[in-house]
Amino acid sequence: MSNHTRVTHFILVGFSDTPQLGLVVIPFFLLVYTFGLLGNISIIAAVMRDSRLHSPMYFFLKNLSFLDMCYTSVTIPKAVVMSFTGSGLISYPDCVAQLYVFITLASTECFLLTAMAYDRYLAIFRPLLYGTIMSHKCRVAMVVTAWVSGAIYSAFHTFNTFSLPYCGPNVVEHFFCDIPAVMRLSCTDYHLNEEVGFAVSSCIVMSAFALTVLSYVGIVSTVVRIPSVDGRWKAFSTCSSHLTTVVLFYGTGSFVYLRPASRYSPTQGRLASIFYSVLTPSLNPVVYCLRNKDMKFALQKLYCRKKY
Repeated sequence: MSNHTRVTHFILVGFSDTPQLGLVVIPFFLLVYTFGLLGNISIIAAVMRDSRLHSPMYFFLKNLSFLDMCYTSVTIPKAVVMSFTGSGLISYPDCVAQLYVFITLASTECFLLTAMAYDRYLAIFRPLLYGTIMSHKCRVAMVVTAWVSGAIYSAFHTFNTFSLPYCGPNVVEHFFCDIPAVMRLSCTDYHLNEEVGFAVSSCIVMSAFALTVLSYVGIVSTVVRIPSVDGRWKAFSTCSSHLTTVVLFYGTGSFVYLRPASRYSPTQGRLASIFYSVLTPSLNPVVYCLRNKDMKFALQKLYCRKKY
């Protein structure tokens, strides 16, 4: 290390190496980010104003919307500014901070989706005890646990990534500081850190996913025992939005993180990141409102006050 100069800044490539893709992606970023921001703000306002939405399911949805706003704001504004100015320069501390906040929000969303799956399971499996079990104190505790767990999980990955020495190449082939893109720039062998990070991610994230799957196994086994078709459809419709979000989140995220950094493809990594870090959180308002009559009515009431 004494013969090398430690990296003091990184250069985010963004989409500068593929100008044609950049011309499409940047306007897309602006459109989706604005849409997602307005949508998530609308959900939060509707849940807070409409007393009919003061239930556990909408409490979690309100927190998910706030989380999604923060999630997209960590990466998109920087990527857009970088595209307009032509400079992808980011200092070493800023890169560390961006990675930490991004992983915190991503992992918190993972844990919050697990809590929401358990909430739906209780609502369907134990409807008479649901209100008692899922009290306000319990809901707050679950959300706080998700945030604290996400922060601790992110601290580990941030330390695991930046404990490596960076003294040579500093060009990050991504539009934000992400683990695979940064780790492969280390001037020493990073495979041990990669394997440790992969093992921890597999245990924790897959455990959260397994709990989500178990919740849905319980939901499905309960729903199929409902005698009427209308009853089965009504019960499952309360979970369809959440299930869609889970599939999108885990499907795109696992493509990037459940593979070695040595096999990281810059173009594929950036395209996959657009789905799990931009598109999925921005589309959540549509996913949750499209088939939810109460939420659609609350939004109409919010924006068409004179009519109501």
